[in-house]
Amino acid sequence: MISKRIAAALAGATTVSLLLAACGDNGGGSQSSSSSGDSVKSLTILDYYNNEPDKTLVQKGLDSCASTLGITIKRETVPGETLIQKVLQQASSKTLPDVLMLDNPDVQQIAATGALAPLNDLGLSGDGVIQGMVDATSYQGKLYGLAPVTNTIALFYNKDMLTEAGVQPPKTWDELKAAAKKLTKPGRYGMAFNANATYEGSWQFLPAMWTNGGDETDLNTPQVTEALQLWTDLVQSGSASKSVINWTQGDVNDQFIAGKAAMMVNGPWQIPALNKNPKIKWDVVTFPLNKPDQKPVAPLGGEAWTVPLNKDQAKEQKAADFVKCLNSDENELAWAKARYTIPTKTALLDEYVKEVPSMKAFTEQVKTARSRTGKLGDKWPAAAKVIYQAIQLALTGKASVQDAFKQASGG
Repeated sequence: MISKRIAAALAGATTVSLLLAACGDNGGGSQSSSSSGDSVKSLTILDYYNNEPDKTLVQKGLDSCASTLGITIKRETVPGETLIQKVLQQASSKTLPDVLMLDNPDVQQIAATGALAPLNDLGLSGDGVIQGMVDATSYQGKLYGLAPVTNTIALFYNKDMLTEAGVQPPKTWDELKAAAKKLTKPGRYGMAFNANATYEGSWQFLPAMWTNGGDETDLNTPQVTEALQLWTDLVQSGSASKSVINWTQGDVNDQFIAGKAAMMVNGPWQIPALNKNPKIKWDVVTFPLNKPDQKPVAPLGGEAWTVPLNKDQAKEQKAADFVKCLNSDENELAWAKARYTIPTKTALLDEYVKEVPSMKAFTEQVKTARSRTGKLGDKWPAAAKVIYQAIQLALTGKASVQDAFKQASGG
């Protein structure tokens, strides 16, 4: 998961919306809206896959669809943290690309500016796509993006360490705390997770909060407090390092690879690094439950492909056809296998697990996973900030678990 926030950049969204309403295109104003689809020979694309191996793997998928549609593509990649500001600037100057990739939590915010074309109007739909992703990429009842693949987080564990300690992979919070305590010894913590003061820290907290029935629409509930108590218990007992308040997800994985953590909360994007260390025998299970009747609920990651508004209707339709191609069954499976991600079409999940069994736990979790913006929409970043601030307050002892969320929200 690459957490890309746009709260500050969206300060200009109203202006952008007005500009788009006035011009209604992405710079194609000189092109005729009646041009035929066959006349479209190329498309421009913008994404943030600027690092390897993703840059090359994604290029292969893009080239495949370009070949299928008989077009050429001109692709631009930018650092993830700069994408949204660039999108807003391009919207203002009417220079948006024909196809635009967005982190799934950002789709609603950009759709709200009026920059994107509803995919429903271009012959695409979210039928058969996991509901959490449809929720993330829809705005006011219309679909604005489709994601070929998704990801989430679950619980990794070192098989040798658990076997040596006589510990089974935990299925409940009580088992998690007991296992973490038993696995902790000098130079090694039983558990590692990211609780830093960023949206990534909030992202890693969501499986505990959501699985327990907590809800971002009201952070002052017993269910949310219990989830924070779990994080606090792990740190205060010494089963997790106090440094979790500073760690990124990459840092957490480094601890796991170095043998300094027996278990960790993390995502499948860490698997390539783990595979480079074959001495580490690892496996993954879904996030533990607080109560037996619960189901694990984790956040959905992954990027969606969208079509900015374009006065050239033929080009707009060709861009939609390109997005449709990226989301074909064949491409979803190919992309998922190449990048340790998960197809977003539910009908493909069983076949995918048979081919990539190491992704079983993640695939199970996406069936019940949720969009971060599904309930709050563009208010999600504010809630996420309260979440990570409350975690920091509790783990540093600056507030009790019971008061942390109230204090973080200014109450």
